[in-house]
Amino acid sequence: MLKGGIGNLMKQARQIQDKMAKLQEEMAAKTVEASAGGGMVNVIANGAGDVVSVKIDPQVVDPDDVEMLEDLVRAACNEASRKGKDMMSEEMKKLTGGLPIPGLF
Repeated sequence: MLKGGIGNLMKQARQIQDKMAKLQEEMAAKTVEASAGGGMVNVIANGAGDVVSVKIDPQVVDPDDVEMLEDLVRAACNEASRKGKDMMSEEMKKLTGGLPIPGLF
């Protein structure tokens, strides 16, 4: 039987939950950067998955080829999102000791 019983287990779960909430706050303050088109479109996102900045090189703005610009923005946003998720996942692994917990990043 577990030392301390179910009460101790619940206390540990609350501690982990508190640490996870703090980690999520910290990740929202950290950023990742991604680019597409050889740096013509740059996107910065935070660890919460929010895009906080988009920079577009004026050379890529062509009214006759809006589709290319849309593709570059989408690609950069997707890459920034992936990097943000990877950053969060790595921090969660540290918090959980590498244990895979269903429903978490």
